[in-house]
Amino acid sequence: MASIYIKKIIISFISIILAFLLGSILILIGGGNPISAYTSIAVGAFGSLYALTETLVRCIPLLFIAIGLSLAFSCRIWNIGAEGQFYFGALAAAWLGGKQLGMGAWLTLSSLVLLSFLAGGLWGAIAGSLKSFFNMSEIITTIMMNFIAIYGISFLVHNPLRDKSGYLPQTVTVAAEGRLTSIIPHTRLHAGIFLAFISVLILYFILRKTVYGYQLRAVGANPRAAYVAGINVSYIYILTMGLSGGFAGLAGMGEVLGIHYRLMDNISQGSGFTGIVIVLLGRLNPLGITLASIFIAAMQIGSDAMQRAQGLPSSLVIAIQGLLVLVILIGERFSSRLDNKLN
Repeated sequence: MASIYIKKIIISFISIILAFLLGSILILIGGGNPISAYTSIAVGAFGSLYALTETLVRCIPLLFIAIGLSLAFSCRIWNIGAEGQFYFGALAAAWLGGKQLGMGAWLTLSSLVLLSFLAGGLWGAIAGSLKSFFNMSEIITTIMMNFIAIYGISFLVHNPLRDKSGYLPQTVTVAAEGRLTSIIPHTRLHAGIFLAFISVLILYFILRKTVYGYQLRAVGANPRAAYVAGINVSYIYILTMGLSGGFAGLAGMGEVLGIHYRLMDNISQGSGFTGIVIVLLGRLNPLGITLASIFIAAMQIGSDAMQRAQGLPSSLVIAIQGLLVLVILIGERFSSRLDNKLN
């Protein structure tokens, strides 16, 4: 078992190095200096207290989504719908948070967290049910459900839920008692970071210390054998997609309650898709996805500094993320073939 983890770590590190080398070619083509560009990214992400907190702020939704996707991918359910599940969690937080509940901060926040988790979880569980009862590909259904969620919620933000006191397509602001407060003065780093790290521990506990975690991994390894062994495979699929969507919903909740204090178009910034990169890089390991979330967040935050210093487009970081996925997949394929030959 230890050798398997070591091999996965090696593949991840080699993939990062190769992705940076290939990214260097793109930087050179763009007329930049790779060393200076990567230095600018590092300084932009970690060069000051404010930069560090911005990296952690960006890490919060990515980590929530990666936690949910780790559950789904461990069960070999390919949830591509975290983006839509994110939006449903954000919608729930903005809708309830915009009301003056008068319940006090603790009870209000607890209600918002629970409702956001349930909203994202419900959207995920629908895809799990379609797979369980109708054998529909979760890849196709979750992709299609992304469009339904994103554009359906965009309609709500532009029309019935729009703040009538302004002209922008956004909801009313969240009540003060429903906001995730800043934990460091003069920064945007909010208390959601603690909930995200606690969720990592919950992920580890679920996967390694519960009967459900064992059943989840058994279904992922061989659904037919799991069924013969008495595991309710359909139940596992639905529950896993529900939990996966729930954590994505918490990502949306964090952005609404901790950063923007309202729901607006494009609030996700593609976090649901970036989470897939993180899960592949983190190898479905709780510690691995935590480090990968910080790494990808640093790349995204540092890209603005690179753009200012080198004149290179910040979208170059997205290209490097894509290269990272390709290199990881190629490395996995090469490793599998090598193992087959050796055995």
